[in-house]
Amino acid sequence: MRKYRKWRDILIEQLAADPTAAIGFLQAVMEDYQVFRNSAAVVSAVQAVIESQGGVAEIAKRTAIAPETLSKILSSKEAPHLDTFVTILKALGCRLSIEPLTEEDTQPNIELAAEQESPQLDNLQTHLSEPHSSQ
Repeated sequence: MRKYRKWRDILIEQLAADPTAAIGFLQAVMEDYQVFRNSAAVVSAVQAVIESQGGVAEIAKRTAIAPETLSKILSSKEAPHLDTFVTILKALGCRLSIEPLTEEDTQPNIELAAEQESPQLDNLQTHLSEPHSSQ
């Protein structure tokens, strides 16, 4: 019987073989975060890259964060503090950066907002459906 490997194990193996791919992977996840706001996906991606670079114990050494504390941060349902996140990213060989938004990036994503049932969307939809007079 053929034994199948888990997707995550294959991902970690590929990220370990190519540190540039690990950075590209994190960049892609952060771009998705800008759209979908899924912080759990970001933490999961960071965990995969940490595993690919020697695990929590190794990254804890690079960050001077106790391994238990780092594990707790990564398993928390809350997003880590920005300074902690930056420290972890630095240990992984990358950093956060700021870049200007394009006009497309600044347009409201009505379909995504509809899935989230936000009061802001209700206001936006009402505003868009109201007849506007040109004054």
